[in-house]
Amino acid sequence: MSTPTPVSETPVAQTAPAGVPHRRASLGSIGLVLSAGISVQFGGALAASLMPRAGASGVVTLRLVAAALVLLVVCRPRLRGYTRADWGTVVVFGITMAGMNGLFYQSIDRIPLGPAVALEVLGPLALSVIASRRAVNLVWAALALGGVFLLSGGGFGGLDPVGVLFALGAGAMWAAYIVFSARTGRRFPQADGLALAMVVAALVFLPLGVAESGVKLLDPTTIALGSAVAVLSSVLPYTLELVALRRLPASTFAIMMSLEPAIAATAGFLILNQALSVTEAAAIALVIAASMGAVRTQVGRGKAKVPEDGS
Repeated sequence: MSTPTPVSETPVAQTAPAGVPHRRASLGSIGLVLSAGISVQFGGALAASLMPRAGASGVVTLRLVAAALVLLVVCRPRLRGYTRADWGTVVVFGITMAGMNGLFYQSIDRIPLGPAVALEVLGPLALSVIASRRAVNLVWAALALGGVFLLSGGGFGGLDPVGVLFALGAGAMWAAYIVFSARTGRRFPQADGLALAMVVAALVFLPLGVAESGVKLLDPTTIALGSAVAVLSSVLPYTLELVALRRLPASTFAIMMSLEPAIAATAGFLILNQALSVTEAAAIALVIAASMGAVRTQVGRGKAKVPEDGS
């Protein structure tokens, strides 16, 4: 396997306007992020319906183990030729994934999916403010943050405080996931690093899942549903995000994560029968506007960096 050609090295056709390849690459990466968000939130809704059968830790274990097996078969990652720093990055990435998944599923076991994701997304939003070097990104982050709190109903006082803390912890791990996903993508070809990190995550969480759920994890129906959750919530989104983060700045990616509460609310409505209020609809409009602003900023920035002669 070979690493995809970086955007800066992609040749520009003679007839194409300057900046078109970079613009298309940016838009393609943005499409990958959106697809990943849709997949992971519908997978999360399915996981919430599975928790009465296997428990929160059991669902996470099924998800991570199934995802690790699928990625090992598909990617067949090589184990030689990596430095100690490479292995350190992939191990931390795996631990980050285990923590992010474990904390989030403990959260949605206690509070509704929409508020849980609204709290979790504060982690990527904080990252976008810290990592951004352009003042306009602070505006998009603030707009998205307002939408997140509006989606929560203006406060979280009526929610289980333990569930809220779990969601906030998941958000912190999500921010770390963005950083180490990008680093892993740069160090490992294709999705090899993701496959290896998923194995680390599965091994970290396996004892917790067995301790909580035991033989429930061996039920054929539970295994089938857990495998579906793994594909929707891990295999597809993590692969798409890893590819996108090779070309998309972490700050822009983090702001786009503000779409997650909107997607989660839609998934909750379609799968868990959670209706949307007028306030929630307004919140969705805010986070979508923030993400669109981040997209336009990123595409315009990429266009500006392309030399006039297209070289």
